[in-house]
Amino acid sequence: MDFVCPSLSVNEQGNLSLGGADVPALARRYGTPVYLVDEDAVRKACRDYVDTMQEAYRGEYLICYASKALSFKTIYDLMRSERMGADVVSGGELYTALAGGMPADRIYFHGNNKQDEELRYALKSGVRRFVVDNREELYHLDAMAAEMGSTAEISFRIKPGVDAHTHEFIQTGKIDSKFGLALETGEAFDVIAEAAALPNIAVKGVHCHIGSQIFDAEPFQVTVRIMMELIKRVHVELGLLIVELNLGGGFGIRYIPSHDPRSVPDIVRATAQAVTQAAEALALPLPYLVLEPGRSIVGPAGITVYTVGSVKAIPGVRTYVSVDGGMTDNPRYALYGAAYEAVLPERPLAERTECVTIAGRCCESGDLVARDIDLPACEAGDLLAILATGAYNYSMASNYNRVPRPPVVLVSGETSRLAVRRETYEDLISCDL
Repeated sequence: MDFVCPSLSVNEQGNLSLGGADVPALARRYGTPVYLVDEDAVRKACRDYVDTMQEAYRGEYLICYASKALSFKTIYDLMRSERMGADVVSGGELYTALAGGMPADRIYFHGNNKQDEELRYALKSGVRRFVVDNREELYHLDAMAAEMGSTAEISFRIKPGVDAHTHEFIQTGKIDSKFGLALETGEAFDVIAEAAALPNIAVKGVHCHIGSQIFDAEPFQVTVRIMMELIKRVHVELGLLIVELNLGGGFGIRYIPSHDPRSVPDIVRATAQAVTQAAEALALPLPYLVLEPGRSIVGPAGITVYTVGSVKAIPGVRTYVSVDGGMTDNPRYALYGAAYEAVLPERPLAERTECVTIAGRCCESGDLVARDIDLPACEAGDLLAILATGAYNYSMASNYNRVPRPPVVLVSGETSRLAVRRETYEDLISCDL
């Protein structure tokens, strides 16, 4: 069977296997719901980025893992060992990355509304780069760096005006976005000029992120030309050479069989070539090139396994299959109608004879995981797996209805280990007074 996750197969017992480990056996060992992540697949994805960039780009580079996709201590140790950096968007992500062993000089600090205490923490920690979102942040950062007797090395987040052809909620490069400085209004150039005169700021780069779930290289190639032209203008008109180009992330993955994203090596090669060609055409040195993938590294490596609690058939309307999780561990359908593929781990090859909607356990009518998908007939007690949940599931999980969050289990071959334990009821009240 052509599973959307490359790590999945069917073993000799006829069960679903993730990276060599029997999924039903893992569910029995760790309970459900449970997030399972194939560590070897994550490492392979990291190497696809790093090795391809090393082969395709003559300049210096860094691949930074986008923490928002999946953040816990162990993931940063894994990223560090695979020659990756990390991007973080909050003090909490920064704290977790440092606690997990990611060197501060490989960390990029993002965010459209960084708090003062977060800026101070990042300055004290010695992060490699502040990705400045707006004028107010720039002046706050300059003042704080002066107080601490340091210089903040920054990039500016730019809105290049590129339509990434993705969902409205995850398009972040167009002018109507809460993120970054607009290019077409002149705002970006003006703020860069102001920053160049500040005593405790060193402008090193420009950054953009045009959206998420992008399947082709073309939007990135268009963006490269726009951003390199900005670098050229800044050099000519301000005498400031910007040495770093950060193109963000947004590389798409296969959630359902009809999705057909280009491979990571293909997109990386095309992007590196576009940067090289633009540098030559504009008579600029090759910039230090940064990419920030997240979903494409961890998304296909993960699945979530549930236990079916009930099957409710409403004749002529819909059949609801209710599971022991839902929007608390995967809010993406509730947020923007995200599509998923499902499979029964104990009968992965069974004929799909039923059209069902997978419902969660929360007290919300909108608590659905997948709507109107085909599955084999199932009943209470069956295991059910949602595929490609390695990104934006655990990281977006909540305790709505006071439901404890599931554990995260890393699988490597036939072995497995807890990376994040299951929350307890005691955890739920640990901050209550």
